[in-house]
Amino acid sequence: MPQHLPDDAPERTLILVKPDGVARGLTGEILRRIEAKGYVLKGLRLEVAPRETLEQHYAEHRGRPFYEGLVSFMGSGPLVAALVEGERVVEGMRVLMGSTDPTLAPAGTIRGDLGRAWDTPHMENLIHGSDSVESARREIALWFPEAD
Repeated sequence: MPQHLPDDAPERTLILVKPDGVARGLTGEILRRIEAKGYVLKGLRLEVAPRETLEQHYAEHRGRPFYEGLVSFMGSGPLVAALVEGERVVEGMRVLMGSTDPTLAPAGTIRGDLGRAWDTPHMENLIHGSDSVESARREIALWFPEAD
C-alpha cells in the first residue's frame, strides 16, 4: 500500500525532458540547471513512453488538433522523466523552463537558451513541467506510482 505524503512535505513536480532534448544531448544540461536552481531530483528514469501513458498524461488535450502529433512525438524516442522537489517548485520550474515557444522564451531560461524556433505543432520544445500542484500530483502518480 502506498504511503501518502504529509501535508508539510516539500512541493513536487514532474519534469519530462522530451525526445528532442534527449536526442540533442541536452538532458545533462537541463538537469544541471534544475539542480543549480536548488531543486532536488527525487526520481529519474529514461524510457520510451508507452502510448497509453502518454494518452493518460495528455488526456485533457484529447480532441484538439495537435493531440495526435503530440502523443506520437512524445513516443518517438527516449525521454527522461524526473520527479523534482523543492520550495514552490511548480512555479519555479515554469519560470526556469521559459515560454512554451522557444522563440519567445527569455534568455536564461531552458527554452530561451537551448530551444530552437518552434515551427512544429508537436511541442518539440525540450521540456515539459506540471502546470499546477494538482497536475503535478496526477502526473507524478502516472510516471512515478511508487513515489506516492
